[in-house]
Amino acid sequence: MESFIDIFTQYRTVIVFVFFSCFALFLDIFMHKESKVITLKNASLWSVFWIFTALLFAVYLYFFGGTETIAGPQMASLFITGYALEKILSVDNLFVMMAIFAWFNIPEQYRHRILYWGIIGAIVFRGIFVLIGTSLFALGPYVELVFALIVGWTAVMMLKKSAKTEEVEDYSSHFAFKLVKKWFPLWPKIHGNQFFISRNVVEEELLKPENKEIKIDTNKGKKGKYFATPLFVCLAIIELSDVMFAFDSVPAIIAVSKEPIIVYSAMMFAILGLRTMYFVLEALKDQLHYLEKAVVILLFFVAFKIGLNSTNHLFHHGYSIEASHSLIIVMSVLFISIVLSLLKKKA
Repeated sequence: MESFIDIFTQYRTVIVFVFFSCFALFLDIFMHKESKVITLKNASLWSVFWIFTALLFAVYLYFFGGTETIAGPQMASLFITGYALEKILSVDNLFVMMAIFAWFNIPEQYRHRILYWGIIGAIVFRGIFVLIGTSLFALGPYVELVFALIVGWTAVMMLKKSAKTEEVEDYSSHFAFKLVKKWFPLWPKIHGNQFFISRNVVEEELLKPENKEIKIDTNKGKKGKYFATPLFVCLAIIELSDVMFAFDSVPAIIAVSKEPIIVYSAMMFAILGLRTMYFVLEALKDQLHYLEKAVVILLFFVAFKIGLNSTNHLFHHGYSIEASHSLIIVMSVLFISIVLSLLKKKA
């Protein structure tokens, strides 16, 4: 019994984190079993729920999450900073998801299902990235400097992109699209909320008058039992896009703290609320004009913070940005972007 208590005490924060996230995830699954349109009211309420869950975990960290090296209040501050930063950096990712959904013409009632499995994939891939990222950061200041350059380059690319007229990307040439097409035959029409349909269903669909223009030779080429639908192709592109976004978001959170539990929990709680945040952002995207600008500003800030930390290790100049100051900067940038957006709407 004593050894069990010792183990629980040692990994208490991890156990509580797993309990919080699993409970919230299963509750979300139970409440969204049916494929239906998510209203702005519903999405807003669920967004508040996810934020409340994250803040509840932060309260736990404040009182019980301290370690030998980090006090509870500091750990809670680092968590909230990482959580807020990941939330804001996810905005650009969500705008890309909107473009992908629009290109595939995915009905609104099926988007929650795609986002759900996309989030599951993001949780797995971000965990891998966090382990790799924290390990690389431990190698020394030169690695930090490389990460600072990567994040800074991402900010510059986003700044150039925002200055140009947006063009609709042809996702049929996307790597994920080609990869799915290589492994599965494709059925070009959405078939309910299914990611795959059987060969027998395809043959039945081809007999219907409305599908007479679809040309698929079911006796030639791939002999797979299942055909991938546009929903699965869309999911594959979203998953790969999220992996690409992880290259800047993971270093950004690690810049806040190198403690894996803080980094991963902050990202996890932010990602869990990403689906409902998508529907809120989709409804309000024309009103939050400066939100993407806030993402660019914060990426420059993160690059500066990582660069300052790495050069301090190399040259011992003594300058650094405290966790509390990072939190103030992140929240201020978010607040100012929202206020300016609302003022622009009124004007």
